[in-house]
Amino acid sequence: MKAASSWGRRFRCVRPAKGCGSFTSGVSARPRDRKHHNRGMQEDFVLALFGPTASGKTSVAEELASRFAAELISADSMQAYRGLPILTYQPAAPTRLVAIWELDHEGSVAEYQQLAQAAIDEVLSGGKTPIVVGGTGLYLRAALSALELPPAPAPGQREHWQRLYDSVGGERAHALLAERDPAAAASVHPNDRRRVVRALELTDAGRSLKSPADRLWSADTRRPTAVFGLDVPRAELLRRIEARTQAMFEAGVREEVGQALARPMSSTARKALGLEDIARLGDQEAVEALNLRTRRYAAYQRKWMRRIPGLVSVAADRPSGEVADEILEMVRARQHLPARRGRTANA
Repeated sequence: MKAASSWGRRFRCVRPAKGCGSFTSGVSARPRDRKHHNRGMQEDFVLALFGPTASGKTSVAEELASRFAAELISADSMQAYRGLPILTYQPAAPTRLVAIWELDHEGSVAEYQQLAQAAIDEVLSGGKTPIVVGGTGLYLRAALSALELPPAPAPGQREHWQRLYDSVGGERAHALLAERDPAAAASVHPNDRRRVVRALELTDAGRSLKSPADRLWSADTRRPTAVFGLDVPRAELLRRIEARTQAMFEAGVREEVGQALARPMSSTARKALGLEDIARLGDQEAVEALNLRTRRYAAYQRKWMRRIPGLVSVAADRPSGEVADEILEMVRARQHLPARRGRTANA
């Protein structure tokens, strides 16, 4: 469940900085007894990092992991797929839940939640601290939340509702959903095929799309948790996005995409940012299209940051080692982590 890519280190352009914000710890739902853990560390403590694309989450997470006994766990929906390490910017350091699904696999947030929470438990049972890091807000919340999401649909169930939606159209499929689950129908547009289909799937199991999604945003977590968000000034973030896009093409992303598209791919995997643009456009046009899509996605991720309960915002305008030190100081001030030994501040 680990993956490493040597090309990933080419994209290190992080300079996070001094931060501000509120701090909150979640409630541990299942206390555990362990013989081995980081000395002085709060039992079952989880550290999480979130931020927009190119904000430097991976570099900061690696710096944190080098300072105490920790393991990284990805909260990125696209990094979970094998075969697209450049396009999805898979980390160079060993990270759980990276490259775990084949390209034809229909991954879901419910499946990810089961894997992520099992990984968190396994890291904790080994006496280490999990660092959950990623830019997919829903995946991050699913990993940390005390709420158990509805399971993925049974084989063939999703295809049944997809065929119905395609045959009768969005309006009629939505009307059927309104009969079966009025609350879910009120929150989903008829043209949103994916969510209408998912809501209909859930009605088969007597579940609702509406309530779990809302409750994910409660402050309750399975473990005591500190969540930090990297906030990069807009101009600097745009510069990093453009530099990273250029580095991707130099690293061979076009060839990677061509090889991936020659294989069966699920509808979920095909959502990888820039996949279709790279496949159909020339280099310059593809670079411009990917930059535009990434900028829009980064703006969307910034909105997610404001929705995560208790997130501490850390501005990003200095080296990743310094922001890691600042995060550790904030965490230690609340007696979660032991004092660091044998390192200078900028080591």
